[in-house]
Amino acid sequence: MIRLSCYNQTIPVVFALKHSTNTLNPAQFKLVRYFSFASITMFVLVALAFSYFITQQSIFFNEVQNQQIQKINSLQASFAQQQQDVSRRDLLAIHESGNVNLTRLFANSLWTEYMAPFVREAAKISSDHCDAKNGSGQKDGLNQYSDNSECFIEVGQRILQIPSFGEINKKVFESMQKSTVFKIKVFDLRGVTVYSSQHSQIGESKMDNKGWQSAVAGIPASELTHRDTFSAFEGVVEDRDVISSYLPVYQPGSDELVGVFEVYSDVTPFLRQIKLTADKMDAIARNNLNQVEIEALSNQARVETSSGLMLMIIFILLLVLFLSLFFIVLRADRILAVQAEEREKAQTQLAQAEKMASLGQMVAGVAHQLNTPIAFSHSNISLIKSSMRAYDPVRKIYMRLADYFSQHDDDQVAIRLQGNRKKMISQASILPEISTVEGMLDDTLNGLEQMRELVDNLQAFTRLDRAKTSLFNINEGLKNVVYIARSVIPTGIHVVESYAELPLVRCNPSQLNQIFLNLINNSAQALSGKGEILISSQLSDDFVVIRVQDDGPGINAEDLPYIFDMYFTTKPVGEGTGMGLGIAQTIAQEHGGDITVESSPGKGTVFSVKLPIDQRSGIR
Repeated sequence: MIRLSCYNQTIPVVFALKHSTNTLNPAQFKLVRYFSFASITMFVLVALAFSYFITQQSIFFNEVQNQQIQKINSLQASFAQQQQDVSRRDLLAIHESGNVNLTRLFANSLWTEYMAPFVREAAKISSDHCDAKNGSGQKDGLNQYSDNSECFIEVGQRILQIPSFGEINKKVFESMQKSTVFKIKVFDLRGVTVYSSQHSQIGESKMDNKGWQSAVAGIPASELTHRDTFSAFEGVVEDRDVISSYLPVYQPGSDELVGVFEVYSDVTPFLRQIKLTADKMDAIARNNLNQVEIEALSNQARVETSSGLMLMIIFILLLVLFLSLFFIVLRADRILAVQAEEREKAQTQLAQAEKMASLGQMVAGVAHQLNTPIAFSHSNISLIKSSMRAYDPVRKIYMRLADYFSQHDDDQVAIRLQGNRKKMISQASILPEISTVEGMLDDTLNGLEQMRELVDNLQAFTRLDRAKTSLFNINEGLKNVVYIARSVIPTGIHVVESYAELPLVRCNPSQLNQIFLNLINNSAQALSGKGEILISSQLSDDFVVIRVQDDGPGINAEDLPYIFDMYFTTKPVGEGTGMGLGIAQTIAQEHGGDITVESSPGKGTVFSVKLPIDQRSGIR
């Protein structure tokens, strides 16, 4: 058997009627439950978001402090390095200035008398054949030296053989001993080392040296270097920091460049002092950095404590807010429940009033239909009663004869009429025919049958168990509704019925009858006493479709969107409540279906009631 589901719990109902059964009522919206779930979820998300942001803020603060500490450390290191570099640069500049003065003093005291003649003698010793750049001394292997260093050594040996070299060397040593000057070199304008306190370097060429080139150009050039071992006036020294300065030498009393001095000064004590100062500064910087780190940890702890306190306050505020809103919503839910109950009662009363109005019209028609069979049944019974009086004398005579016969045992009995013969003959002539009486009784029985049929249809239509669901034959229900509706439909309206085979429906028959009666009455009222109403049923895809179609004037396009709105009516004031179609659509929606309408002015109207097939039965 195919069954039809007349109720779908997932369909929301905007306007619901309250019934004694719960099977056709949509689940009530649980305001408190959904509010609690939604608000707790949102509060948890907000709390998590706050926790995340506060944690991120703490991490960010920590990172900023670390970056600041690193920046301070970097700045202090950079400052210490800059200070050390500046100290070295200043030391280099000071010693270079001192070396310049020393060179001037040396030139004034030794150059004219001792060094100038010596340089002129050394200049006579040629070193051109030792120039490695030009490749002389190695060309085609014709030079007697294996490399140019041996050539320069040979030049140096020749310079050492100059007679005045010993005296000059003695003067230089006497002048520079016990000073910070470790070594002195003198270069002629060819770049040849004509004198060096380290004799092994005499004869070397410094033409390619940038310091010598700078000094020849008149610009002193100095460089700070560290030497693991160094040949000084005092002998070989170790692990020393020295400043080498290339200084131009001018002819005393003029600006004529006559040579280049290279002076090596010992600055190891100064650099040690600079390093000690830098170490002290570094220790101070580290101590300051430690203080900054301690302060940063203290600040971080305060921030975390403050963040934790803020988070706790936020949690408490959220909890207070939730409890406040919860009790407000709980109170509102109770008020809404009471209002909904009162509204449902009012709506039920309005719906009942609408139904009673329809029933009032129907009762008036039923009363009219009952009057005819009641009237002729009453008339026939009155006639039969009169006819029965005519048979009363005959019954009396028959009773007297029966009594007389009971007094005699013979089969032949003499009867004395005693003047009653004429009376009996006249009485027999006025007795009605039995067939006539039977005809009147048949008419009376037919009238009673009509009344019984009408009562049965009324009983089937109203259904005392209207609050219960049951399997319902929609076609039979339509037939009952049409039978009842004929009592209120003008005789000029022709009702045509066309029913297809339909499955049984488990639903509320009384409510569906109310839909069908309302639609038929609306169509009849639209026809104004003349026209045709076609009532049909059919299966369409997953729906049972019941159509009520009329050939009336139709519905105006501007009114069509509002015909299912409660209290909307196009009838004159006092002739309609505007609730019939609204209630009908609500009932259809409660059964999981819907009511649609198609109408055009002058072309009639079609109302379609669609109810879904029960897929759970597994049969279509």
